[in-house]
Amino acid sequence: MPVVIRLSAREELRALPILLRHSPGTILPNRTYVLSQEAVAALEDANIHFTPVGGEGEPPRLEGAPAGERI
Repeated sequence: MPVVIRLSAREELRALPILLRHSPGTILPNRTYVLSQEAVAALEDANIHFTPVGGEGEPPRLEGAPAGERI
């Protein structure tokens, strides 16, 4: 199941060598990556910090809007 994460500029530099070995993931704008769970586990093992944005099966959310709030 794919996982979407966002990296800081500094962490991205540390993560790229690991990602090149572990994932045929997708790179999106703003240092956002769609990765396999194995690649995310490899980043965690390397102590690389990232922000989870979402995963497959999760509905898209508007940033700043609480879940379930009508807009």
